[in-house]
Amino acid sequence: MSIDRLHAWRMQNHDAVLYKERNTVERLINKLKAWRGIATRYDKTPDSYLAGLRLRALMIWIKDLTRTTH
Repeated sequence: MSIDRLHAWRMQNHDAVLYKERNTVERLINKLKAWRGIATRYDKTPDSYLAGLRLRALMIWIKDLTRTTH
């Protein structure tokens, strides 16, 4: 199959809504990983790691809220 035909086949089977949702999740995961404590898992217990995830998620959410309200 040529590259042009392969590209056309992929575009035909493209679900834009699903792609947008997946992209949003992937960007959030990358933002979480950018925080050193989560990326390296310095926390020793699952509870403290989950607390770090929640803290970082809240920080991202608050930053996004302040950006959209201005």
